[in-house]
Order: sequence, then C-alpha cells, then structure tokens
Amino acid sequence: MTLSQERLTPFEISDLPFSGRDSGKVRDIYALPDDRLLLVTTDRLSAFDHVLGAAAYKGQVLNQLTAWWLRETSDIVANHMISAPDPNAMLVYQAEPFLLEVIVRGFITGVTETALWTRYSMGEREIYGQRFPDGLKKNEALPEPIITPTTKGGPSGHDERLTLKQVVADGILDEPTWAEIRSAALALFRRGQEVARRAGLILVDTKYEFGRLCDGRVALIDEVHTPDSSRFWVLDTYAACLEAGREPENYDKEFLRLEYARQGYTGDGTPPPMPPDLWQRVSSRYVELYERLTGLAFDPGRYPVEERLLENLAREGLLP
Repeated sequence: MTLSQERLTPFEISDLPFSGRDSGKVRDIYALPDDRLLLVTTDRLSAFDHVLGAAAYKGQVLNQLTAWWLRETSDIVANHMISAPDPNAMLVYQAEPFLLEVIVRGFITGVTETALWTRYSMGEREIYGQRFPDGLKKNEALPEPIITPTTKGGPSGHDERLTLKQVVADGILDEPTWAEIRSAALALFRRGQEVARRAGLILVDTKYEFGRLCDGRVALIDEVHTPDSSRFWVLDTYAACLEAGREPENYDKEFLRLEYARQGYTGDGTPPPMPPDLWQRVSSRYVELYERLTGLAFDPGRYPVEERLLENLAREGLLP
C-alpha cells in the first residue's frame, strides 16, 4: 500500500496510567494483575545496540506481524500472547526470560560486530564454536541453518557471542531446556522460510527469545520474524545479486545498517544524522513486508497513538 504523505509524529513514548514502566529500545512494558504484561511497541528503531531514530507505523507493523506469527507457529512451541487489544499493543502472560538471544542463520552475511560475515572477513574461521572453510563469499547460503547464541547485553553493554556448549557450561540454561529451545528455534526458522518463500522472499536469519511461563512451559516471547529481528531478501533477484557481488534487495532494516556503515558508523560513539526521507523509506518497507508475508492489507492505525491506545485499553477493561 502507499502510506499517507502527511507528516506524522512517530510514536516514541507511551505515558500510560500504570504504576511502572520498563522501557527497552523499542518496547515499553507495563505490569498488570494476574501475572500479565502489556507490551507497547513504539516507532523507535534500533541497530548496533543503539536507538537511531523513529519511523511512523513501524511499531504497528512489529506488533501486528508478531501477533500473526505467534498464531501461525503456536503448533511448534508455546508463546506468551493473550491478545492484541491495539495495533501497537499486546497483552501477554508474564514469563521469566532466558538470558540469551537465539540467532538462527541460513546465510553468511551481516555488518554488525556479531555477524558471521564480519567475523569471517576479519580472518576468523571458527565462529560461535563452528568451523567455516576458506573461500566463502558474502551472502552465500550455508549448507544448513545454524544457531549462534549471544548474551543479552553482556558486561560491555553489547551482545556477546556464545558457543552452543557455553550456554550450558556457563550455567545460562540446563541441557534439557537448551535442547528444547534449539529444536524449537530450528523448526520456527524452517516455518519462517516456507512462508517467506511463498511471499517471494528469503528469510536469511533471525533472532528468537524464549522464557519460562508460570506453569513451567518454555515459551516463545518478544517479536517473531519481523524486519527488526530478521533479515529478508527478495527471492527473484538474489542469485543475480550474489553473482554480481551486489547486496541483495531486502525488506528489513539491513539497508539502514548499511547506510550507517557507509558513513563509518557501526555502533561506537554518537550516530550520524540521517535525512528524513530515510525514515519514510523505513515505514514503506516495513508495511510492504507485512503485507507480503501475511497476505493482509495493512490498515494504518490512527495517530496520535496514545489517544487511540487509551481508548482501546479502556474498551478491553485493561486500565486501572
């Protein structure tokens, strides 16, 4: 769809009438009675472990796309979603999050410090405890998808790489739980690749987060197969781009990372300013990806978001 060209103030901070707020890079989290949480997804955009800016409708896309994926993958693993009372909000069961991010990669690519291609191009051949041969090209497919876990934040404030064995050896998870998560993550990735291929896309890599629900079940939490947490390439042009040594056409925020990288920014120091049209392109890409993956028309929510959000929460009886 074509987004309205009216100037919208991106939704960055939700000041809701609850007792407390825990703010992440993109989401604001509110504790509700009965072991529930309200996750409010803003329009903030983060990369390189920094909030770089905000793009209108981005939060709605992330929230509604995650809700769609959680419904589509509930046969693979439990998840924490109860309902989505607003385009930018999700009601979930409280879960104890596991202190790692589960990255599944199908290709050797990326420009961040923890990316496979970054490490490989620096001469490393054993990465995340896995051996890679000489002669690989950027953006090539791996023989099989692999799991490359990282810590959440770590001592440096950035994600720290882990090997599969370290997850148990360092006491982050016990072996049965880690085995269950590895199996679920690979199954989720396969499902994601199937859906993406039907939409003319390639799911390149993605991040999953898991936690334990109050009833003891391991559950998928946070976002799933969104342009924030995943890389998507255009299927029809991928082979030609690879052959020509060009970056694949994408529908995620990798183009934004590349824009910053071209200016020499990969996460250290203050991010350089970017032109407003860059954030408009972010909005358009995110909406188009939503429509391609789900097969649904995107229905833009009303701005300002706070006003609409309060109305919907009141209608659902969720306000104190």
